Amino acid sequence: MEPYTGLAALYDLFMDNIPYEEWSVYLRSLLAEYNINTGIILDLGCGTGNMTEFLAAAGYDMIGIDNSDEMLNVAMDKAYDKGLDILYLLQDMREFELYGTVAAVVSICDSLNYITDFNELVEVFSLVNNYLDPDGIFIFDMTTEKKYTAIADSVIAENRDEGSFIWENSYFADKKINQYDMTIFEKLENGLYEKHQETHIQRVYTLDEIKSALELSGLKFEACYKAFTHDEPDDNCERIYVIARETINHNENKKRK
Repeated sequence: MEPYTGLAALYDLFMDNIPYEEWSVYLRSLLAEYNINTGIILDLGCGTGNMTEFLAAAGYDMIGIDNSDEMLNVAMDKAYDKGLDILYLLQDMREFELYGTVAAVVSICDSLNYITDFNELVEVFSLVNNYLDPDGIFIFDMTTEKKYTAIADSVIAENRDEGSFIWENSYFADKKINQYDMTIFEKLENGLYEKHQETHIQRVYTLDEIKSALELSGLKFEACYKAFTHDEPDDNCERIYVIARETINHNENKKRK
């Protein structure tokens, strides 16, 4: 199965340890530092819409993009139940399209680590630059090699009433590639379990590689922080936040509102 196919129905259950609300407070503080207090924000790789919802509740006009139909179905159902007006689009971030520009783009929960080819990462960044308002801001996080090394060659399993999963992790240091094979057991209404298997592959990018990709895309690097702080990343940092700014002179064909 493609990633986040069988996992989608149980994703929020298994990720209930993630403090999305706290993360959203940090993210909103970074947006505020760059005077992004209102307007349209694109959540790139939005998944089931957890961060998208918190930003929508804070008053931003939200667009969410993801390439998993199953994850977006969950996101749309949740937004409908909560009365949130969020536009969700089924698109690949490597070739996404919008009708106009946005004040900011965010990408959280290591979505960009799924882009395993450097040139494709440049293309994603180029599209972000193309769809940002003048001086618009791009904020994204990435998981570091420290994290992947910590969980290398490990097995994680969890059992809940609604379902279970087995996560077999492998990190290939020579290729900077992390792979995890997931076996998911989803409990059905009839009491039986449906088995799903899917493989997720992510890549480590150094900060120098990230800066290079930003420069090639036309985006201007602004800052990099150890996650949830304003400190510079160190060797023990497992997640970083990167902030970049739109530059209009890169692409004469920018799509304006």
